[in-house]
Amino acid sequence: MGGVRRNENFRLNCTGWEAARNADPMLVTRFLETKPFKPRIRLAPVTGAIENIGFMDEQPFYYSLLFAAYKAGLALSIGDGTPDIKIQSGIGAVTQLQKQDEHARSAVFIKPYDNDRIFERVEWSQSVAEVVGIDIDSYNIVTMRNLVHLEKKTAAQLKEIKRRLRVPFAIKGVFCEEDIALVKEVHPDIVYISNHGGRIDTRTGSTAEFLAQHAAELQANCDHIWVDGGIRTATDVATALALGAQQVLVGRPCITALCKDGTDGVRAVAESLRTM
Repeated sequence: MGGVRRNENFRLNCTGWEAARNADPMLVTRFLETKPFKPRIRLAPVTGAIENIGFMDEQPFYYSLLFAAYKAGLALSIGDGTPDIKIQSGIGAVTQLQKQDEHARSAVFIKPYDNDRIFERVEWSQSVAEVVGIDIDSYNIVTMRNLVHLEKKTAAQLKEIKRRLRVPFAIKGVFCEEDIALVKEVHPDIVYISNHGGRIDTRTGSTAEFLAQHAAELQANCDHIWVDGGIRTATDVATALALGAQQVLVGRPCITALCKDGTDGVRAVAESLRTM
């Protein structure tokens, strides 16, 4: 679960929230004076249980993580990858959860394959998806290079996907000026600011800094802003909300908590993010 360039952006993500508070010491205080702290926290999409995390098999990981997140009261996400067992395992895990709660749903984030293959995945996930997003930056992710063909998506391709969906559409991986241009043309329902936890070979910077600089511009072209990257405390969550996000997503802390303490560990992480 490391990052490129000696984890540079991963480290910047983690320090970025405090840097935003240092730049405006009253940021969080002003926000909390105007709104109650009731954050919407979502499990970030995670795949690659074998190569990224150290599990022996893919399928048990997804059910364990999603079940723990569900029990902790987190909204859910599932990711995509190669081979297809990754997204299929995530879909299967949510399907299992629906046996306990018929209303259980997840955001589904699909890699930028050609559109025909994306539509196939949309079909696979239609019974569990509350949101469908395209992971636009992952064409450049190191662990998928030379394994499968991924595309740098155009606005026209993204518009076609948005038109075909029955649920809200998200663009995930917004982190550069050219991504903002895509957002302005496509007008997705959700803009998801992310640099894959520093795992994408992209510009240097933090998601906190990008959110602070571009939230107003992005909000004018979408309904909701989501953000991940280095969020570790309730104060970080409040900072993200104060800067303009409507949801925050957390991945690594939930995974490490699951590996250490199972469902109880993930519940403790969730509570720590909700309690100021």
